[in-house]
Amino acid sequence: MENKQFLLDQRYLKMATIWAQNSYCERRQVGALLVKDKMIISDGYNGTPSGFENICEDDNNKTKPYVLHAEANAITKVAKSSNSSEGGTMYVTSSPCLECAKLIIQAGIKRVVFTDSYRLEDGINLLKRADIEVVQVVTEE
Repeated sequence: MENKQFLLDQRYLKMATIWAQNSYCERRQVGALLVKDKMIISDGYNGTPSGFENICEDDNNKTKPYVLHAEANAITKVAKSSNSSEGGTMYVTSSPCLECAKLIIQAGIKRVVFTDSYRLEDGINLLKRADIEVVQVVTEE
């Protein structure tokens, strides 16, 4: 059973990696999938809010302050649907930052699986403090 879950984790992370390619951000592309009962109930990638220009960086190559992270996009998308993220798993190509970790906790997500580590670990530490299972999985290319 544990091996089957690992294989599922790898497959969902590969899908999140492909989904990240939808991002117009040049510095970093991040993808997220929200899965519940083996169904993808939401998805997201980092980018500007709906209706904004699809340019994530300013003239100095700094990320614009209003760019949404992939996790935030997935969580807000599920909030607009009839689905519930309660008890779900967030698959994301980069470990969540502190702000996204707070959203994950409030959304009732119980498991976070990611590939790459973000430069800061405060998001991961907060998730663990909230008793959310956090798993890093390296995907095979």
